[in-house]
Amino acid sequence: MELRVLQYFLAVAREQNISAAAHSLHLTQPTLSRQLRELEEELGKQLMIRGNRKITLTQDGMLLRKRAEEILDLVCRTEKELAQSDETVSGDVYIGTGETDGVRQIARAAHAVQQHYPNILFHIVSGDAVDVCERLDKGLLDFGILLGDIDKTKYCYLELPMKDTWGVLMQRSSPLAEKESISPQDLWDKPLILSRQVDNKSGLYRWLGKEPSDLHTVSTYNLIYNASLMVAEGMGYAFTLDKLVNTAGSDLCFRPLNPRLELGMYLVWKKSQSFSRAMELFQEQLQKNLAAFGTQADHTHSCRKEASHGNTHSRPV
Repeated sequence: MELRVLQYFLAVAREQNISAAAHSLHLTQPTLSRQLRELEEELGKQLMIRGNRKITLTQDGMLLRKRAEEILDLVCRTEKELAQSDETVSGDVYIGTGETDGVRQIARAAHAVQQHYPNILFHIVSGDAVDVCERLDKGLLDFGILLGDIDKTKYCYLELPMKDTWGVLMQRSSPLAEKESISPQDLWDKPLILSRQVDNKSGLYRWLGKEPSDLHTVSTYNLIYNASLMVAEGMGYAFTLDKLVNTAGSDLCFRPLNPRLELGMYLVWKKSQSFSRAMELFQEQLQKNLAAFGTQADHTHSCRKEASHGNTHSRPV
């Protein structure tokens, strides 16, 4: 497959029309149609269903669209990195993360780097742990912020000193709002709104002391803002992390769990990752900022140095 043809395919997928795509690409319609037929013949798959006015992607077409976007994104990043001047430090740093107040430290480090190197551009990509790890593995992210357990055999990592605390977001008029903290028994008969990541982690269910089938789950979410709207409309009680929803002056309130349930936080990167100068500067600044916590780990510093030479081995904690 040629990159040029992948660009043609994405244009058709975006426009959903051969004529419109050909116009945007400055091609004739017969030329574009021929390129798409040759692509399907090369792959041995039907990629699109051609209607009178609209093009619809098949399942194979949707898969190719996703992969083509990833391929072209990676090519664009590589071209930018190779085109950078040796005299001026510049570049892009891609960081994937879920919703956590820990991003504040990432933003602080990024801002400090840009004070000295304004040509470094930071890209923050939001997603849950599955999304972040998938993009890391494909080389679409440089770093990931992961909460809870991580695969320490797969990634190099810097253990961050910040902790996220689980709690419950509820209406301020709820009887449970009168309590300073929430126990498992308080929630056994309540309608629950759970983070999508809870499906992949058992810590919250262990805390509740119940099997998922024994709980009254009414909804799941991956963005806490949307969950806060569900709570405001009386749908239920949302499990979330602290400091994500500003409840000051609102009809909502947050109460921590009792016994306390916390998540550790890690900055991770692929063991095969080659560090650009921009990535090195960011990680050095982050470690400098976190030094005040007194928890900087030697093994992560060693891992970073080796990563910059393309030979990374994370030592066990």
